[in-house]
Amino acid sequence: MPKRSDGIEPRPAGAATAASDDAGFIPASALDFARDGAAFYPGAAASVLPDLLALANAAPQNRAGTRLQGDPALTRLLADGPIQALTATYLPDAHPVRAILFEKSSLTNWSLGWHQDRTVAVRDRRDVAGYSPWTLKQGILHVSPPFEVIERMVTLRIHLDAVPNDNAPLLIAPGSHRLGLVREEDISTAVGRCGVIACLAKAGDVWAYSTPILHASAASHGQRRRRVLQVDYAAGPLDGGLEWLGI
Repeated sequence: MPKRSDGIEPRPAGAATAASDDAGFIPASALDFARDGAAFYPGAAASVLPDLLALANAAPQNRAGTRLQGDPALTRLLADGPIQALTATYLPDAHPVRAILFEKSSLTNWSLGWHQDRTVAVRDRRDVAGYSPWTLKQGILHVSPPFEVIERMVTLRIHLDAVPNDNAPLLIAPGSHRLGLVREEDISTAVGRCGVIACLAKAGDVWAYSTPILHASAASHGQRRRRVLQVDYAAGPLDGGLEWLGI
């Protein structure tokens, strides 16, 4: 893997590229999704931002992360239109398998150390080889699947508020999605090799990630809200009769 930087200080994504993808969106960074595990799409969700904000305002307040499930409005927003078109560039047969509304504010603020997402939400529990351990989050069953399942997933982060440097942008280690399952004791070394990019955004912007990418975030330094709708996508079924929870 090429070395991205000599340290782990955040640096913003690079200058805009000229090429557009099949959905007509123009990535506004020098990142390549296959190589780096991330791509930036400025304004990709702007046309549905009012609907997304209405959905966010109806969600429970003062909660750091709210798992969204069974909301017909969200289902409609993700089933067609710009978000679905963007997802199809990476996983043509993708369907949303989990949605979480994250909010950092003066009332809900936190930092998040470097990690990989390793769990999926499922409908019910079945004992299937390779699927363990089980956890319950906000009443929803989660399980850690074989890591190959995570490697086949794509995550979109849809920004409902502006995220400048002082509003806790997500930090990613570009290229770390190609490292497989990174042991806890090896994470710091992996981040040092890959370098760090701060994923800045405006309201209506979308970041797409390869789900296993190493990522982190600091606590927000200001008093502004920082709401992000994170949607995980997969294209195939789980093993042994396990079913994705979906949205």
